[in-house]
Amino acid sequence: MQLSFKQSLRNIFHLGVKELFGLWRDPLMVILIVYSFTIGIYISAKAASDTISNAAIAIVDEDQSQLSHRISDAFTPPMFVKPDMITQAEIDSNMDNGRYTFVLVIPPDFQKDVAAGNTPTLQLNVDATRMSQAFTGSGYIEQIVSQEIQTFTQNSSSSTDLAQIVVRNRFNPNLTPAYFNSVVQLINNITMLAIILTGAALIRERESGTLEHLLVLPITTFEIMFSKIWSMLLVVLVASMASLIIMIRGVLHVPIEGSVGLFMLGVALYLFAVTSLGIFLACIASNMPQLGILLILVLLPMNMLSGGSTPLESMPEALRYAVQVSPATQFVSFSQAILYRGAGITVVWKQFSALLLIGSVFFWYSWGRFRKSVM
Repeated sequence: MQLSFKQSLRNIFHLGVKELFGLWRDPLMVILIVYSFTIGIYISAKAASDTISNAAIAIVDEDQSQLSHRISDAFTPPMFVKPDMITQAEIDSNMDNGRYTFVLVIPPDFQKDVAAGNTPTLQLNVDATRMSQAFTGSGYIEQIVSQEIQTFTQNSSSSTDLAQIVVRNRFNPNLTPAYFNSVVQLINNITMLAIILTGAALIRERESGTLEHLLVLPITTFEIMFSKIWSMLLVVLVASMASLIIMIRGVLHVPIEGSVGLFMLGVALYLFAVTSLGIFLACIASNMPQLGILLILVLLPMNMLSGGSTPLESMPEALRYAVQVSPATQFVSFSQAILYRGAGITVVWKQFSALLLIGSVFFWYSWGRFRKSVM
């Protein structure tokens, strides 16, 4: 029995090494791994910004008063470019050409109406085709104008004097989008590559005919399947660790609050679950195009409902409980807790236990499916 166990471990090791060499000889897969954990994360962190940056704005100043000049001077970089002063007749042509995202119209006698205690109306024209800037920028412009009016009049209400709200942003004080987007993209890429690599490894052997050669050897289906899981798990684990340390913390300067070692332990548990899922999908698909279609059906719901892009609290109650069986939901939960909030094992042990249970179920079910597919 002891000799058989040692032989089984030896078979699993050698088969896993064979998978690593096979992956190394596949340049497209290597390029995909390198791109996903370097350029892909950098682009996601820098390009997908939810904040206002250098928004183009113009002002139609029909008042030409001290207050209107204060409002015009309040729009400064890096949120807004220096405002252009245009006339009422130039609004439509410039908006049609997409030159400005915002055009603020200050009416005549605006300062007089404010001083008299009236509530004059300013017109803000917004190019709504630029969704991210249009949605967020309107709120910023309203806040800037209100602040300048209040400073100019120096007449704050008594209720404002009684209480004041001081906002403190924890875990991301400057609300830098790269801090959030880079880690979320790392999580999504780990999920994607773990499933792709294990699924492609099995399909590649099936298409080349080497799977049948392995089955005639004194090797069990358990050894074949587990060798693919540990080898691809190791590849993604090393790539994700390098990306976290070099790309996210080094290049993007994202502060990592918690233990990298604890996070990588959680990643290993998560990879155990999703690599087993990759084997299961490869057993259903007969070729790579079919695997690609199945990946779309699996990856999109997993990522969208994981809580990384949309908080679980905003989902319907039934769906919120249903997605708890998804390993991606547990992964996002402990990743944010460790990397953003510096949580320890006493906080994330429930997610780790859930991943171990989910991974075990996925593994045994995938193993059963794999045995049936090769018989």
